[in-house]
Amino acid sequence: MSRVWEIPVHDSTRVRDARLAAREACDDSGLASSRTAAAELVATELATNLLKHAGGGHMVVNLVDPPAGGPGASVQLYALDHGPGIPDVDAAQRDGYSTADGSLGAGLGSCRRSANAFQLYSRPGRGTVAAARIDPEPRKRGAAPAPLPAGGITVSLGEAGQCGDAWAWVRAGRLLTLLLADGLGHGPKAAHASATAVEELRRAGHLPPADILRRLHTALRPTRGAAVSVAQVDTERAELSFAGVGNVAARVRGEKAWTSLVSHPGIVGAYFPARVPVRRLPWRPDSLLVLHSDGLPSRWTPPEDPALLARDPSVVAAAILRDAGSPARPARDDTSVAVLAPDRGTSTP
Repeated sequence: MSRVWEIPVHDSTRVRDARLAAREACDDSGLASSRTAAAELVATELATNLLKHAGGGHMVVNLVDPPAGGPGASVQLYALDHGPGIPDVDAAQRDGYSTADGSLGAGLGSCRRSANAFQLYSRPGRGTVAAARIDPEPRKRGAAPAPLPAGGITVSLGEAGQCGDAWAWVRAGRLLTLLLADGLGHGPKAAHASATAVEELRRAGHLPPADILRRLHTALRPTRGAAVSVAQVDTERAELSFAGVGNVAARVRGEKAWTSLVSHPGIVGAYFPARVPVRRLPWRPDSLLVLHSDGLPSRWTPPEDPALLARDPSVVAAAILRDAGSPARPARDDTSVAVLAPDRGTSTP
């Protein structure tokens, strides 16, 4: 899923660009025309809201695996801003609610109805993160979106069309595995390396992290190689295992404190260490794991807001990406953030 779209939305002409990006993403994923129309509607509404209520922001469009697996891809749309925020998130998603003169107040409500999953996180004075996922099939009427244990966001250096980073998660019985790969450099060859890592993970999710990395090393030898981190939760033992090679960083939250997890130097596919250290920690109901590539500033601050930590992992990842960057600290590389959370029985509205 190396194709990405990032659209700065600071004037009305970029609303059309956001809509076209959603259409291109749907074309790439092979979505039907009805799902493409839904994605275009959501992109238009979110981009319009950025202008009306936040004074501008960014739209990011990614391709992600459908929640139930299968062929094709889902289209994930993000709207990120540092605007005034939304005082009442629940009210903002009801039809008829609006703070803008002349508005019918149907924007966020229509997003929620059109998307298979729609999440909104906002803090007054800090801005808003909106995330909408368009799957190949529409959501059944009246059905709540199933919560997912993992989510992520990817952007390219200089708004390039292809990203050298990739993330993915798989489930194999009691094992839940999250991977983030950062292909060396950026552009198509880096994207090929990270995409190869993702494809191999789908065949190796039953293995422990160190063995997964060894499998990836063999698979990535024909490529330029990648930095890769693998985190795996054994849901029966309530244990997290982590192993990494290269400069993909990880932090885990447990007992209300964040801990950094260190990867081993090397390059998967080129310079693989003789021994891969594996870190094991308890996996608690309030745990959270964050993987990120080196495009994210090294001194980013982990989130502590309980309202954010309880959100869908995709929203947490997008908020981390938004809050870690600034015009004073522009990204120097492709950037990905992926988040793993405990399985949640119900989704957060």
